[in-house]
Amino acid sequence: MTVEKVCAWVESLVHQAGNLGLIASEDTVYCRNQLLLKLGIDDFCPDESQRLDEDIPGILEKISDAAETLGVTGSMTEEKEQLQASLMNVFIPLPSIVNERFYAKYEKDPKEATDYFYNLSRSSNYIQTKRIARNVHYEVESEYGTLDITINLSKPEKDPKEIEKERELKKEASYPLCVLCMENEGYGGRIGHPPRSNHRLIRVPLEGERWYLQYSPYVYYPEHCILLSEEHRDMVIGTQTFQRLLSFVSRFPHYFMGSNADIPIVGGSILSHDHYQGGRYDFALAEAPDDESFPLDAHPDVQASIVQWPMTVLRLRSDNPASLVSASSHILDVWTSYNDPGRKILSHTGETPHNTITPIARRRGRAFEMDLVLRNNRTDEEHPMGIFHPHEDVHHIKKENIGLIEVMGLAVLPKRLAGDLKEVEEYLLGRKETVAEEHQAWAEEMKAAHKPVEDEAEAADIVEKETGRKFLRVLEDAGVFKRTEDGKQGIHALLQTINDTK
Repeated sequence: MTVEKVCAWVESLVHQAGNLGLIASEDTVYCRNQLLLKLGIDDFCPDESQRLDEDIPGILEKISDAAETLGVTGSMTEEKEQLQASLMNVFIPLPSIVNERFYAKYEKDPKEATDYFYNLSRSSNYIQTKRIARNVHYEVESEYGTLDITINLSKPEKDPKEIEKERELKKEASYPLCVLCMENEGYGGRIGHPPRSNHRLIRVPLEGERWYLQYSPYVYYPEHCILLSEEHRDMVIGTQTFQRLLSFVSRFPHYFMGSNADIPIVGGSILSHDHYQGGRYDFALAEAPDDESFPLDAHPDVQASIVQWPMTVLRLRSDNPASLVSASSHILDVWTSYNDPGRKILSHTGETPHNTITPIARRRGRAFEMDLVLRNNRTDEEHPMGIFHPHEDVHHIKKENIGLIEVMGLAVLPKRLAGDLKEVEEYLLGRKETVAEEHQAWAEEMKAAHKPVEDEAEAADIVEKETGRKFLRVLEDAGVFKRTEDGKQGIHALLQTINDTK
């Protein structure tokens, strides 16, 4: 690896940053010199034949690989990621300037403001576009609308030696406390904590508190954003949650905003930091029609309905957000202490709560809408991972928590399935005699139902559709009141209790 080649790659990176509007022409020399400084190069001598016509992620990979040869970094993936984030930070304005530009655009149009921030997050490589492109994604039609299926391949693989080295180097640290803390803005990273040098946050005051808007580095859907509290505190679903969600969609009506549940099993992966997730995407749940309407006696200006969805969803609509907050809080209060032993719904075991809600807010023109997804995290001997959790017969496809994203109709499936499902396709085509043990019975059922399978496209189509059906089963398992006559009676009893409770 020659310094001349690396200098050419540095120049390519500066050129691409200019093309994306990250810097002006007057910034070229300054940015080049800052990059050279970070790479320990004091003489700019580019080999013009080595200039790259690639996107920023590709150029960064080449430079960070070269940096190991130059002795700037070690061989660990995390060290290279830290360098890449640090290099891109050269091209990004300070947080104050990003916020000033955001709100100047917001005054014209909230969409223009989020477009600016989303494009900045992508162009600066904070959103890992190249890795996200590796994900498998397709759609499956169901009786409840179009479900999204994603196999997450974004996270880079680490070899055993690297993992062991991380264990040796990792130290206890308390700053930032977690990956969602606002102190991550500009943080260089450490072993076991991702770099955030190229990370910026938009200040969004909500209900008298400081909250911050960012995008997910590994977006699962268009403009997948995270709204996080300045205070590192546990997630709690309550009246303030509904107020904040509706306040946000009032200010950004082109985005939805929702929250994971606040207890284990049915909650998200990070319960230790209060945060919400939103974006600019119409999930199947948002498009799902009303099953039936019902009155809310204490809230006559709120339209209420049961949603036609495999999970139990109550949908509230009103032009008055304060009325929605009041109605949502009332339903939450009733549900958190509600018991229906015959349907295995118990609100508490001793002092341990089991009932909570996954709320999702959105705008419909002038009206506000709040979906309240009823959740319960009880376990028993038959279902030790959760009664209202994916049951054992679907664990070969999905056994992880069913959080906000899955609730809305997007399956985030584990990386292992990318290879497993290809093997199932090969089995359907008669090219393999067996598949992984956990998939064998499922594969045999498919083969018997679809024999003979003519070609690879047909095999892939069958496996995709059957995977979608498994995900639908996952959602049905997570529903507290099943879509049966018995379940209908159960939810009507709950609604009666809601109206009887003052």
